[in-house]
Amino acid sequence: MKLLVTGGCGFIGSAVVRRAVAQGHAVVNLDAMTYAASPESVAEVADHPAYAFEKADIRDRPALDRILAAHVPDAILHLAAESHVDRSIDGPAAFVETNVTGTFNLLEAARRHWEGRGRPRDFRFHHVSTDEVFGSLGETGQFTEDTPYDPRSPYSATKAASDHLVRAWHGTYGLPVVLTNCSNNYGPYHFPEKLIPVVILKALQGAPIPVYGAGANVRDWLYVEDHADALLTVVQRGRIGRSYNIGGENEARNIDIVRRVCALLDERRPGNGPYAEQIAFVEDRPGHDARYAIDPSRIRDELGWRPSVTLEEGLARTVDWYLRNEAWWRTLLERRPALLERLGTFPAGKVS
Repeated sequence: MKLLVTGGCGFIGSAVVRRAVAQGHAVVNLDAMTYAASPESVAEVADHPAYAFEKADIRDRPALDRILAAHVPDAILHLAAESHVDRSIDGPAAFVETNVTGTFNLLEAARRHWEGRGRPRDFRFHHVSTDEVFGSLGETGQFTEDTPYDPRSPYSATKAASDHLVRAWHGTYGLPVVLTNCSNNYGPYHFPEKLIPVVILKALQGAPIPVYGAGANVRDWLYVEDHADALLTVVQRGRIGRSYNIGGENEARNIDIVRRVCALLDERRPGNGPYAEQIAFVEDRPGHDARYAIDPSRIRDELGWRPSVTLEEGLARTVDWYLRNEAWWRTLLERRPALLERLGTFPAGKVS
C-alpha cells in the first residue's frame, strides 16, 4: 500500500512513517516543516527506497493537487495539525487556518484525486483526531464513539470542526473515510512543549517543574508506537464511514505522571536531591478539562487491536530515550530558547 502521511515529521506522524516503512508500505511524507517538525524523527527511513518527502502546507491546494497526481497514493493518513492547547489559547487563528481550512483543502484534493481515478473502492482518507473533542468527563465513565462533542479549547474546537468536515465529505460525496480519536500520546521524539518532555527537561536543568492547578487532571496515556500500529490497522481494515476510539487503557493523574517521571530520573541520572522537590504548582490552564478516558472496545472487538505497552514500561522507555538522545532535544532548545516557557495564560472570559 502507498500511504500519503500528512505531518509525517511531527511526533505521531513520524512514528507512523517509521512503522509503515518497517511494515513494507511505501510512504510519502507531506510536511510543512513548522516549528514542531523534526527531520531527525524520520532520519532512520530517509534513505529507504520506499520513502519520499514533500515539503508542502495543507493550506496550499495547488501543492496538494500536484503531490497527489505525482505519487498516486492508495490512502491518506491525515495527521498534520496544530495540536498544543496552550498555543491555541494564545493564538487561535493558526489553529482555524490549519486544522479547519487545511483539512478542507486536503479533503477537496483527495476527492478530486479519488474521482479522477474512477472512485476506487479500496481508497481511504483516514482522519486522525483527538479525544479532546468530547470535552471533559466526571470521575466515572469513558468516551465512546457515540459521545456527543463538547470541545472546550480552540484546539479541540478546530479538531471537532475537521471531524465534522470529514464525515460530511463522506455523506455528501461518498469519499471513503475512516476516523480515529486518540487519548494522550507520549514516547520518543515527543516535542518538548508537552507535559512529559517538559518534566524531563526541566528536571535535568534543575529548574522548577510546573504542574497546573493541583495536578488532579486525569488523562488516558497511549504510547506513541502503539498508536501508530493502531492507525495502520484502521487505515487497512477499518470500516468505511466508521470512527474508532484509540486509548492506552492507562489512566493517571498529571501529578502522578510527574512523580513517576521524577522517580525514573532519580534512578537513572541522580541529581543533587530528589527531582520531585522541583515540582512547582502553578495557576491552572483556562478551561482545563478534568478527565479524559477512552473506551477502546470497538477497535478491540472489530479489528483485534489493543495497546501492548503498559504505562510503567512506556514511561521508562521514554525517559531512557531522552537521556540517550540529548543532542536531539538540545538542538530544538537552541533553535527556540523559550520552548519550555509556559503559554496559554490568557484570562478566561477575555478576548484579544
